[in-house]
Order: sequence, then structure tokens, then C-alpha cells
Amino acid sequence: MFSFSPVKFLLMRVSITIRSVKVIYFPSTGKEVQSDELWDLVVISAVDEDQRSAYEIQITEKLERKELPLGINYHVFADPPGCKIGNGGSTLHSLQCLHDKYGKSLSGCKVILIHAGGFSQRLPSASALGKILTAVPLGNPLYQMLELKLAMYVDFPSHMKPGMLVTCADDIELYSVSDQENVVFDKSGFTALAHPSPLSIGTTHGVFVLEPAEMPRICDMEYRTCSQFLHKPSIEKMFKCNAVCKREGEEFVYTDSTYYFDYGTAMTLLTLFSEMSPLTCEIDAYGDFLQALGRRATVDYTENTANVTKKENGLVEIRRKIFHRLKGTVLSVILLNNSKFYHVGTTEEYSFHFTADPCLRAELGLLSAAFSVCDLEPSEKTRVCVSHSILHPSVTVSQGSVVEYSRLDARVKVGSRSIISGCWIGTDLTVPSDTFIHSLSVNLDGKTGFVTVVFGVKDDLKKSVSSPAHMKALSLFKINLEDCVGLWGLFPEKVRFSGDTSMCSLWNTCIFTVCSNLKDSFVISLGMLKALDSGTIFTLPKKATLTSLQETLQNKNLEEMLKFRKELHEDILRVNLSNSV
Repeated sequence: MFSFSPVKFLLMRVSITIRSVKVIYFPSTGKEVQSDELWDLVVISAVDEDQRSAYEIQITEKLERKELPLGINYHVFADPPGCKIGNGGSTLHSLQCLHDKYGKSLSGCKVILIHAGGFSQRLPSASALGKILTAVPLGNPLYQMLELKLAMYVDFPSHMKPGMLVTCADDIELYSVSDQENVVFDKSGFTALAHPSPLSIGTTHGVFVLEPAEMPRICDMEYRTCSQFLHKPSIEKMFKCNAVCKREGEEFVYTDSTYYFDYGTAMTLLTLFSEMSPLTCEIDAYGDFLQALGRRATVDYTENTANVTKKENGLVEIRRKIFHRLKGTVLSVILLNNSKFYHVGTTEEYSFHFTADPCLRAELGLLSAAFSVCDLEPSEKTRVCVSHSILHPSVTVSQGSVVEYSRLDARVKVGSRSIISGCWIGTDLTVPSDTFIHSLSVNLDGKTGFVTVVFGVKDDLKKSVSSPAHMKALSLFKINLEDCVGLWGLFPEKVRFSGDTSMCSLWNTCIFTVCSNLKDSFVISLGMLKALDSGTIFTLPKKATLTSLQETLQNKNLEEMLKFRKELHEDILRVNLSNSV
């Protein structure tokens, strides 16, 4: 098992501001981090203005509670309206926003850009309030991904030239280097972190082809130059391009995660953005930027759209512009030979890494119950994750399940490998195994309502068909959607799909009832689920307003959802205080 220093990853929540000087304390080590060792700017990308507002509200509240470092400028930039521009487009747009705001003074700033846009269709519990504010079972109060990101990279700013570090909101990188070494970002061009990974992982990530080393050596960290970047290559291509390395008889490749570029390169990217604006297609911050770099980069990749989810007009032309503008730019890599990369952006990954994965739990010190009131059996504590929740002592949570931001009343039973988020579950109710169930608040016609969506943890919310007539091709809990709606007393031909009906999916199927309170909302959706399990008819309330997850998010009531979390927060503090007296 890798040995990771806790000071790199456990950013303690004690920050004070004395005039303009801020100090963050690490009580476990006595280490202090001065203000000049932190980021000048923390930037978060959002998919639209609605998501930007949600992020800003939550960040403001976290700053008021001193849960984030003070004295740093936090910015949230929404993608421009219109077509999706991808995380590459968001990078360029965020750079432009920063340049418009700070001008030449940006040349002295150390910036971290966290890509947190998108609708989180693979982890819908993060859709409403955002993946960068996803719960992490640590801390008191509870940590979220934003704090963890800042903690993981806490050593970077003091060893970095002005420029931008680009990362994503749903991954965790852990590494170990000797006490005498630091990860340093001081080179022109791009510098990327690289992690040793099995070849199978390389097929779904970016892979670095390294220039030959002058003096090969085995150590925790190496600085190398990359001759070519391969985006989701086949194993055959990895071998053909000499990307495969071997150590102690085992073959592996170096895969991507986070990267940095200096201020000069940022200006090059801004020039590129002015040449391409307005963007009319999605750009990938990894595949489209990094494939243009390195001595062996060729324009050939611009024609390859095999890994593109939606082939758009103009993509090849845009890629060619990127290639010719960035051609000749150096791609340096920092090989973190003693490191691991974790992705937590899907329901299965989220529950596995936070409940069943012994490695990540040990490396980060993840808790079975974090900032919660609960009394689980000791045998269950090793394989569950309860965060920011209140559970009656009689509640049973089975192994592999996650409960977050929820209240569970007496004698509630939760099956294995399920995710419960934002719910209030009444007495004597049972949640089956392999269930994802999430409650949200909406504002419809000026009234507050509640919607509880329910899916199987393995259901594909992105899979779509060309029209409602083909809904049989969609499945919910392994049952085709047409049969599902029949069991709920609905006529398939009358089921409504929100948004673009040429792309019908579980995401935009209007099957969830809008209720007047949170507990009733849960009961109705649980009844729908039980009908699927038993094959018996469950009749939805007459004249009920039915909505989809997509439509729910478009009408979400942020204030009500945050109010529910705040009430949980206050009740947990009150119980913990009374227990400590």
C-alpha cells in the first residue's frame, strides 16, 4: 500500500484573518501555511448561469462558516449560452473572464481552475448542487470535494510560477514523494502529472509517450519530456507508439490527471480563443489541447472522432486551429511513480470508493459516519458511508450503501449498494438494494414542491432513443420503460418527455410526482419501485404533476434544499454538543 502524508490531504478547517495575513493551521503536525503559499485565485467552471448561482451561494456560506481558506478570491464562471463548449472551451472562456477582470496583473497570479460544469448524469445526487460540492466522509463539519481539492494541492502554489493548474471536480489524486522533494511547476508550456496505470486504464484516459531518459532511475518522482500524447488509445497503439513501460516484469503506461500551463501559454490560448470565438462545438481540455503538444505530435488526430460523444460540424477545423497554434509547445510530465488516481464521478464509483475500497479509505482516513448522528452496528461500520445525516438508533444500513444529507426515522432499513441523498425517510420503510434515490425541491408556479427520483445504481441515464415510441429500448431496474410506466397506471403513448424529444432517455422522462412535502415524495417514489419489484400495479395520485429529473433541475429550489441541509447541520451540532456535556 502506498504511504501518503496526511498533511498533503487533510486541510484542517481552522483559518483566521488578521489584517491581510492568513494562516491555515495543520494541528496534527503544527505546520502553518502562510497566505503567500496559497492560490491567488480559485476558479470553478459552471455549465450555465443557474449552476453558477448555486455554486456562489454555497461558497459564500462556506466562507461565512470559515470552512474554506479566507483571503483568496473565488470565482465561478458560467459557460456562455448556446451550444456546449466542453471543458476545453470552459478553460478558454475562464481565461478570458480572468483577463477581462484582472488585465496585466494576471501575469503574477497562481490560479487553480476546477472544472465542475455539466449535469452529472452519471452521479445525479451531484446534479442540483454541483459535483465540486459533493460530500466526502471526512471532517467536522463535513468536507466536500472543494476542500479536498485545495488540500490535495496545498503544496503546489509555493513551488509554481504564475499560471494555471487545470483539474476536474470528480477525481482524487494521491501521491508520495520524499521529504526533500516537491512537485514543481516552473517550466514554460504545459506540465502534466502522470500516474502509472495498467494498460486497460490507459484505453479510457490520456497516455504519455516519454522521450528516452538520459539516466534511467527508479524513484518516487521524475521530471521528463513527453514526445506525444495519446487520447484513449487502443493497447495496440500504446505498443506501436512506445508508450508502454516495464518495471519488475510488469507492463504499464503513464496516464493523465491534472496539468499546469504558464502565463505565456495562457496568452497563447487567449489568442487562440479570439480566433475561434464564438465556439460552436465541444472542445476537450485534454484530448484537444494535449494531443497538439510534443515533438511527435501530428495533425492526424484532428480527424479521429471515435471518442467524441456527439460529432459536430466544425470540430475538425477547430482542432486544426488548436494544433497549429500550439504546435511546438513543450509538454513536460512529472512522473509520480508512487501515486494513485481515483475517479468518483459515477454512482458505482462513488459508493465503492467511499464504502468498500480499503485503499482509499485508509489513505484518506475516510469515515463510516462523518458529521452525523447515527448508531450503526460495528460490523456494518466498516462498509457503509453516512455523511451529514441523522439516523434513528433503530436504522439498519447494509454494506456498500451511502446515506448523505438525509433523515432516516425509526426502523428504516437500507439495502446493500444503495445511495440515499437529500431524503427524509419515514418510519418502517425499506429501501431495496442497488437503488439510487434522491430528493429535490422545485419551484413550480410560485409554489414549493418536492420530487424524489429513483433509479437503479447501474441504470444508464444518458442512453437515449430517437422518439417516445422507442421507450422499450430504455430500461429502469432492468425492466423496459414501457412496462414500467404500465405498472404505474400510465399509458405509454401519453408519457411526456421534457426538452428535446429526439433524444428520449431516463434523464428526461416525466414519471416523478411533485409533492407538497419531502416525506410524501419519498413514499410515492418508493411505491413506484416496489411495483417494479412485485409486478403489481401502483397507481400514481390523480391529477399529479409529473416531471423528469431534467425538468426538476431546471426548476430547482436552491434555497429550500440548502435550508434542509442547514437544519440537519444545526441539529447534528446540537446533538453532538449535548453528547459531549
